[in-house]
Amino acid sequence: MAGPVQNVPISAEPIRLGQFLKLSGLAEDGAHARELIEAGEVTVDGRPELRRGAQLRSGAVVAVGGNKARPVVG
Repeated sequence: MAGPVQNVPISAEPIRLGQFLKLSGLAEDGAHARELIEAGEVTVDGRPELRRGAQLRSGAVVAVGGNKARPVVG
């Protein structure tokens, strides 16, 4: 069963994946975000994403392990 998805407010879209991982708390810092992405541990809408600069829009679901978060403009 899928776990809950945390809504993370962002001021504007798009937001880069690396920034969002830090903002949402899925990564501790930029270096940790890079490590997670390079290791293939990050998915966006269920697909592996290997680009730290990938542009996310409101509603995209980002997952790392069992933790999920989605950017929401507001």
